[in-house]
Amino acid sequence: MAQEQGIAVRRAKPGDAGKIAAFINRVVGKQSVDDFTIIESFGDEGFLLAERGDNLVGILGWRAENLVVRVTHLLVWPASEHITTAPALFSEMENAAALLQCEASLLLPPGSGLSPRQIEFFGELGYKPQTVAGLPKAWREAAREAKLDDDDPVLVKQLREHRVLRPL
Repeated sequence: MAQEQGIAVRRAKPGDAGKIAAFINRVVGKQSVDDFTIIESFGDEGFLLAERGDNLVGILGWRAENLVVRVTHLLVWPASEHITTAPALFSEMENAAALLQCEASLLLPPGSGLSPRQIEFFGELGYKPQTVAGLPKAWREAAREAKLDDDDPVLVKQLREHRVLRPL
């Protein structure tokens, strides 16, 4: 568990499904997710929870495959918490990805894309905008699995100085 400026980040467990679903539904403003949906998600992705005291203030969902980690979900609420919560979540995810020997982390924009302010914020965390077509093959495949086209933007942070060119 990482702790930064009063924010504690930890890996989610199946027992947290209700808490995660309630958080998502409260932030989104409708009953769009239930406990069962969250539990099913644990088979495909990992979740990190950011808590301030007993309050859940952020969730980061991620998936690591073929030495590439993709951020699948990022939700921080209240919005004013993003300054401390997002860096803490990303730091914990990147540490876990490094243990898995991942080469890069991809932050895929939502359907509405990213605003210049968001690009600047994630740039401060080391993420640089690129198009899918400009990525190395394995990274490009990870972006395409997320239904992105070659012209779509993606934010990328290289996690390893040297790429893996042969199987480990």
